[in-house]
Amino acid sequence: MIICLLSGCSANEGNVNMPKIGKVKTVGSDIQEKDINDFYYTEENINFDAYYQRYRFYVKDEKHMFFHETRERKNMYGPCTEEDTTKKGTIELDDEQWKKFFDLVSGGTVKTRDDSAESGGKGPWMYLYLTSDNGDFNEFSFESYGKQQEFEEFCEELASGTS
Repeated sequence: MIICLLSGCSANEGNVNMPKIGKVKTVGSDIQEKDINDFYYTEENINFDAYYQRYRFYVKDEKHMFFHETRERKNMYGPCTEEDTTKKGTIELDDEQWKKFFDLVSGGTVKTRDDSAESGGKGPWMYLYLTSDNGDFNEFSFESYGKQQEFEEFCEELASGTS
């Protein structure tokens, strides 16, 4: 038994029907740039000064795209609706911009989305979809809070260049 624990063997080893829960993939090593199909970053506050912010990086017709939407309800409670949209836009990314996006998510992890009974948080909620995952792996976490902040700054910069 001790040998099995040290060597990592288990009763389920080699079982291809094992559930994927708990399995984690790392962007940059397990997940390559070409594997990414869609990435969502959403944050929402339904309390006073309600807001909703979504950033999306995706591939459409073999082009790399960026979408953003901001909804605000100043001095009001949420949730924000489409009528509260203050900024919205889409642009096609050049190779350098897509590489910057990939560099910012590299080192982050993707795991099977967990259903949670928790509610009331503002997020952010982040999902990364792959061309080959059939939706099995999609809940994303940045490598560090610093990278997440850099990502948000990058998105704000991109958003300012949309109409």
